[in-house]
Amino acid sequence: MVTLPTVDGGVAAPAPPAKLVRAKDSLEDMSGMARALPPAPPEGKKGKKGKKGKGGGAAPAATASSGAATGAEGLKNKGNELLAAGRLDAAVAAYSEAIALDGTNAIYFANRSSAYIKQESYGLAVKDADMAIALDPDYVKGYYRRGTALLASGAPEDALPDFEEALRRCPGSKEAKMHVQACQTILSGAGSGEEPDEAENPLHSAEASAFFRAQYNPASVAVEASYGGPRWEGCEAHGSRPPKAFVEELVTHLRAEKKLHKRYVLGLLLGVRDIMSRDRSLIDISVPDGPDGHFTVCGDTHGQFYDLLNIFDINGPPSVENPYLFNGDFVDRGSFSVEVALVLFAYKLLYPTGLFLTRGNHESRTCNAMYGFEGEVLHKYDRPVMTLFTEVFNQLPLAAVIDKKVIVVHGGLFDRDGVTLDDIRNIERHQEPPVEGMMCDLLWADPKILPGRSPSKRGVSCMFGPDVTSRFLDSNGLELLVRSHEVKPEGYEVMHDGKCITLFSAPNYCDQMGNKGAFIRFAKDLKPNFTSFDAVPHPPIRPMAYQSSSFSMFGF
Repeated sequence: MVTLPTVDGGVAAPAPPAKLVRAKDSLEDMSGMARALPPAPPEGKKGKKGKKGKGGGAAPAATASSGAATGAEGLKNKGNELLAAGRLDAAVAAYSEAIALDGTNAIYFANRSSAYIKQESYGLAVKDADMAIALDPDYVKGYYRRGTALLASGAPEDALPDFEEALRRCPGSKEAKMHVQACQTILSGAGSGEEPDEAENPLHSAEASAFFRAQYNPASVAVEASYGGPRWEGCEAHGSRPPKAFVEELVTHLRAEKKLHKRYVLGLLLGVRDIMSRDRSLIDISVPDGPDGHFTVCGDTHGQFYDLLNIFDINGPPSVENPYLFNGDFVDRGSFSVEVALVLFAYKLLYPTGLFLTRGNHESRTCNAMYGFEGEVLHKYDRPVMTLFTEVFNQLPLAAVIDKKVIVVHGGLFDRDGVTLDDIRNIERHQEPPVEGMMCDLLWADPKILPGRSPSKRGVSCMFGPDVTSRFLDSNGLELLVRSHEVKPEGYEVMHDGKCITLFSAPNYCDQMGNKGAFIRFAKDLKPNFTSFDAVPHPPIRPMAYQSSSFSMFGF
């Protein structure tokens, strides 16, 4: 879950004298937004609507009585404490009770919006920010919250006007200026590096492979005599695979908090890019034959390198006889994302049929810029390495089917019926994730308990019920959907009459959620066998330690 700036007001704050209340957030410096504000823009310029539902909210409620307002303020303070403690559901409930008593206070809606953002319920967060703005058009943090939710849901073009509005109202706000610049950077694609012309040189063609090898040639990077880490002779050659000894030494080297030399990083990235670019958007996998044949599926790992190594300690390292599928979101949030990616890529090159990778919503340039991976790569290496990581992510398949019965995707199913496996195979995936369509749904959708479909609480894609799952599986001759994308207390959750499993493999997510991680091991009968595990210690580097200050609103 995303952990974002928290809430307005101190725990012991008195009840507000009126609806125009200004208070500094408890865990973010927004002092530039807490001063007297310029007049609001003319009526015709308010409520500009972007693609993701900006607009008016409901009409403000009647002013609450003094007793109700006092009770609501106490509930708001309770919500603040719960949110600071990471008890997100309880915090939302407290804010909702406060709103039920006093629906005229913009702060309550903005605070609940902040809690929804932490839950990745970006659509609900936008609606609450809309209401905060409707109640108090001069409340700058309403625009800030809405911009934050829109940016987190992958819509910088919609977030930018809100941050610009915050800056217009508070010209001296460094925070608003920084976030305007952050959106502009994402929209411009600044620093993404030169790429071949897709019209003449498709990114998944042999010519593109030659382009990237010429642009990022490992042989051009000299290895210093003082370097004491693993070495891979011939890593610059097309089709080269690292020796097993290199991969084993790499794991030991990274576990000891040492860096792999850039020469070999480039070799790994180029090699994995070549392999992935040849795959279809849906890959077919088989459980190995034999009485002990099995296949392991893991969910999000989110840069928690030492927990990844713990999975290998529990279940054995990847090999042809012990194959794995990692179902997206390898990076971001955790501050050892580079190490996670390099080890997975090394095993993929060593054993192409012993480790498989599918894409998550965090394998994207926008998320990497916001949630720490880009900053980590730039700290440990440089921009060309980041450009190659982005290129590799654009090659990752979107789905896998195990023995024609189990489909694995990161997010979920589609906003319409009738999608076939061939439709998924033929998705043009060599791009940044779009904000709608089949690729978006595969990366972002979530299951729900009730039948049918509904708008996603995230503000991206949709939520799908058990009937949707059954129809999709039945029409495609499948029996089970495995997806990831959500934290679960035991690391997994079984829904939809046993036909939909959520799997999450990052225990104590972001060092604060207290959840277990889990993986599934399938035998030839394809019955899921679950293993839950606790987090293991890691070096004292906090989550998102390398995050750019431009995205401080996504900090912890």
